[in-house]
Amino acid sequence: MNKLDKDYQKLLQDILENGTEKSDRTGTGTISVFGRQIRHNMQDGFPLLTTKRMAVKTCMTELKWFLKGDTNIKYLVDNKCNIWNGDAYKAYLGKETTPGIPPHDHVLSYDQFIEKIKTDDEFAKKWGELGPIYGKQWRKWESDDTDAPRYEHCKKDIDQIQNLINELKTNPDSRRLMVSAWNVGELNEMVLPPCHYGFQVYTRELSLKERRKWCKDNGVVLEHLEAGLENEEDDMRACGVPSRAISLMWNQRSVDTFLGLPFNIASYGLLLEIIAKEVNMIPDELIGNLGDVHLYSNHLEQAKEQIGREPMQLPKLGMDYREGEYNKNLKDFTPDDFYLINYQSHPTIKAPLSN
Repeated sequence: MNKLDKDYQKLLQDILENGTEKSDRTGTGTISVFGRQIRHNMQDGFPLLTTKRMAVKTCMTELKWFLKGDTNIKYLVDNKCNIWNGDAYKAYLGKETTPGIPPHDHVLSYDQFIEKIKTDDEFAKKWGELGPIYGKQWRKWESDDTDAPRYEHCKKDIDQIQNLINELKTNPDSRRLMVSAWNVGELNEMVLPPCHYGFQVYTRELSLKERRKWCKDNGVVLEHLEAGLENEEDDMRACGVPSRAISLMWNQRSVDTFLGLPFNIASYGLLLEIIAKEVNMIPDELIGNLGDVHLYSNHLEQAKEQIGREPMQLPKLGMDYREGEYNKNLKDFTPDDFYLINYQSHPTIKAPLSN
């Protein structure tokens, strides 16, 4: 059974039945509940909802953008990922106009703005920039250089993703396997403070039974296991059989449950798969801790429609790259390196995005 879609539908129903009406920064209005959790066993399939069609390539493109350390929408626009366009355009209008005064003739329309991002590199460099959001914090968290001489005030960039990979390989039982996007000192420079503001990973040793199952599922034949002899674990090491499982838990302060949450689930599921591949571990649990969990007032009918749909079987994720192929920094993968196996879903349900 597809438990993920069922749990998601229960969350939608929970909000509809128990949500409190609240105002919000977009002016749309929401009904919300506080403090919920989503859990998914990655062995049940890739966490992509089936009760509506999901734009998985868009999800993969945004994750690639984060891992590149990029904070400008130029890359996203060029790759047909438009989810940050509204935030960039809103920031552009805010800087180009005076509050309370109608825009001047020279201010671009939304379509003109996006076209100029595509065609004018200098314009894109200035107006496509979103500030020090996710990619900046994940890959270039700015910190004082404590190794510099006392009389010199130096800064250095901390690559949290690279540090995480290194730590997983050298100290996988650490309780400090964390990445944060919530840089308090830079929040006011961001077009939007991070909604999903941090994640933590956790690893455990696999049992011999779990490792044997992995061998069976992946077509790995062990010489000593077939012969009923000793040294089975030596065979496993020689064949690169994973010895650990890895789980990921992300924390999210604000959750657009209809449009955003399905996207977040798939994105962190993909991130877990990528990290697991890079450190030769098996993806285990994906967990989302959710703060203000809301439905926008113009998403209510769409949520009811999705609740009435019967979940289908979850797809599997295929990968066309090998461990370490991207120099162990995860910046160079492309969405084409991943593909879905047997993804079936109900049709898309359209809903407006509130910026």
